[in-house]
Amino acid sequence: MLSGLQHFSFCRRQWALIHLEQQWAENYRTTDGAIIHENAHNTDLRESRGDRLIVRGMAVRSAELGIFGACDVVEFHRDPAGVPLSGRDGRWLPFPIEYKRGKPGAHTHADLLQLCAQAMCLEEMLCCAVPRGALYYNEPRRRQVEELTPALRAEVTALLAEMHQLYRRGTTPKVKPAKGCSACSLRELCLPKLMRTKAASAYIRQHMEETE
Repeated sequence: MLSGLQHFSFCRRQWALIHLEQQWAENYRTTDGAIIHENAHNTDLRESRGDRLIVRGMAVRSAELGIFGACDVVEFHRDPAGVPLSGRDGRWLPFPIEYKRGKPGAHTHADLLQLCAQAMCLEEMLCCAVPRGALYYNEPRRRQVEELTPALRAEVTALLAEMHQLYRRGTTPKVKPAKGCSACSLRELCLPKLMRTKAASAYIRQHMEETE
């Protein structure tokens, strides 16, 4: 799933627990995020504002990247570089917008990778360039326009290749305790603190040496 790219970039183990082992747990952050996305994913809410058409919950996929998912919001702006849309005059250029809880921070780059992957899906589906998109955080309540650079696209491609490799192997990476672990809803499933304890072999070896 396309949304897994954000998880994967943030923490390989978190991604594997969700997408390989089908494990999930809620906390305040995940519940708050679901509420924020309610309207963004309402496919019945479509708006037309002059030279802008707003579509919510648009399904996207890429055969080349091997991903599928949905964009929170895609605005189609009237633009000569765009594509024809059924029932609409002129040409329209897609502009994806990804909704996130909180405010920009350490996780912003992972969010940007997810946005870029959405744009790359739209490009493949609609045969047009999608040079930029936006991240919308609910605390500042304003969009942050982002350029989807070649370097960013290359990073998306590389991460997805690694993701597919782990998916095929069915491998859940080992814990790598980090600052973000305390805020993760999967903390009690992941058990990062166990990595700070000694391995059983080390414990036995230590006591054998003390006995000798």
